[in-house]
Amino acid sequence: MNIAADNPYFQVGIDVADRPCLVIGGGAEAEDKSARLLEAKAHLVVVSARVTPQLESSAQEGRLIWHERLFRMDDLDGKHLVVNTVGDDLPLAEKVYERACQTRLLINSFDQPQYSNFGMAALVHPGPLRISISTSNASPALASRLRQDLEQLFDDEFVEFVTQLKRVRQKLRQQMDDRPARMELLRSLVTDFRLEGKLSYPEGWRRRLAGFLADE
Repeated sequence: MNIAADNPYFQVGIDVADRPCLVIGGGAEAEDKSARLLEAKAHLVVVSARVTPQLESSAQEGRLIWHERLFRMDDLDGKHLVVNTVGDDLPLAEKVYERACQTRLLINSFDQPQYSNFGMAALVHPGPLRISISTSNASPALASRLRQDLEQLFDDEFVEFVTQLKRVRQKLRQQMDDRPARMELLRSLVTDFRLEGKLSYPEGWRRRLAGFLADE
């Protein structure tokens, strides 16, 4: 069954470490999704007649396998997860989705939620932090805008802060058997941390958007 375009999804993280994953396509979207899969330690295969220079470099370095050709259905065999980044080929998206569903394969089709059974949110990832941003397909452009702003907010000092917190937590787990006391101590280290900000909307946004909806 195809997923409705406004499906909010159930937010989870997927363990792809050491698992075979596939990216179909070789453009900017493929580069972005490949980078995220490689960071998650997936065993990655990219299938595309052409790829970006960054993807080609990653293949040359042995970080991923690049099949320099068009996609074939048997490319799905043995895979754990597939991301189809060829957003302008609906017949391909439908075929890949149907085969993936038959074999219980996780599939995301770029800009085609009806041919996906999981979503990929915009991701902010300074250091160990991970913030997923989704508008439930209401406006992927807004999700991207929010990601860009948040990336500027979490600076090098924040990365140092959260990295040190991780080290302290690991050390205290070894030294303190009293879990409630340990948790209270760890909470005290972030008590005064604050995320502060405000939202700035485009001038006249109501009027402008209403103009697009006038014929409804």
